[in-house]
Amino acid sequence: MSNNLSRSLLKLKRTIKKDSKSAVLVSGSLLIGAGMLWAPFAQADSYDAKIRRLQQENAANSSAQASLEDSETTLVGKVKALQARIAAIQSQIAQTKSKRTRILRDIAIKQNELKTQQRVLGSNIREMYFDDQMSNLEKLASSRDLSHYVDKEQYSIVVQNKIQTTMQRIEELKKQLEEQKKSVESLLKDQKAMQKDVARQKAEQDRLLGLNRSQQAAYEKEISGNNARIAELRRQQAAENSRGTIGSVSYGGTGSYPWANVPFPNSMPDPWGMYKRQCVSYTAWRVASSGRHMPYWGGRGNANLWDDNARAAGIPVDYKPRVGDVAVSNAGYYGHVMYVESVHGDGTITVSDYNRGWDGRYSKYRRSTSGLVFIHF
Repeated sequence: MSNNLSRSLLKLKRTIKKDSKSAVLVSGSLLIGAGMLWAPFAQADSYDAKIRRLQQENAANSSAQASLEDSETTLVGKVKALQARIAAIQSQIAQTKSKRTRILRDIAIKQNELKTQQRVLGSNIREMYFDDQMSNLEKLASSRDLSHYVDKEQYSIVVQNKIQTTMQRIEELKKQLEEQKKSVESLLKDQKAMQKDVARQKAEQDRLLGLNRSQQAAYEKEISGNNARIAELRRQQAAENSRGTIGSVSYGGTGSYPWANVPFPNSMPDPWGMYKRQCVSYTAWRVASSGRHMPYWGGRGNANLWDDNARAAGIPVDYKPRVGDVAVSNAGYYGHVMYVESVHGDGTITVSDYNRGWDGRYSKYRRSTSGLVFIHF
């Protein structure tokens, strides 16, 4: 091999080696560039995961809160029932005390009657004792006649018997009243014990009710906090997704969309089974209003499944945009679809859509095509 040939081969090897390094650098730059272009969508997808997790927490919290509300209804019912029992027992105690007062009063009356009869009997006994000291002759002499003597003797016996009978009756009544008093005292004791027990039960139910309501408030606070975090995540997600946007986003108007003024959010399907004022409903309407066939894809998944639905239906899908195409972003849990209004020479496109910022509004803006696929209806 000649020296010239050797030098030529060595130069060729150096050139190839240099070109190889350049190729690696170019390839690396392309990878970095692609990563930068895809990063916002990957990050937006992470927002969706966080949002879903918070929504799941809210669903669990709402379920627990609903269960606590049912328990609260039961607890409130129990507290009311116990309060009614306490009121009834208090009424019974008042009646029992009133009855005890009457019995004590009757016992005092009978006690006074018994003392009176005892005094009467004592006086009669003294009189009879005085009469007993007299001889029968003296008694007869002191009497007007014989019949009067006999009547006086009989009267003394009758009075003595009557007083003794009265005292026995009063004594029996007094004993009956004492028994009633004991019964009433026992009843009153039981009622007060019952009142104390029911009050304890009510205090426990009140404690549980307070705990229940405290837990409900905690769940409500957590749900409210999660909703605030969801709103912030959606704001950040919209900001991330906007990184592919060139210039400002134009909001305003309706894009002639016929359901622009229905309430949002809603569960009202359009003719293609999409909820109105969502991105899928708007793009379906744009395709159909242009005279092209728009399949019924209601219930066939979110926006990020439209390209799969189109492929399954034999509708062309690729990465080259055309005016009138539907641009599909598969990023995130739901994805997003836009209508291609114009294609620019620098590789960017102008699109229009609905619900770009999760607010059900119409918008129009210019953006890059990275991360998008295009359905050619």
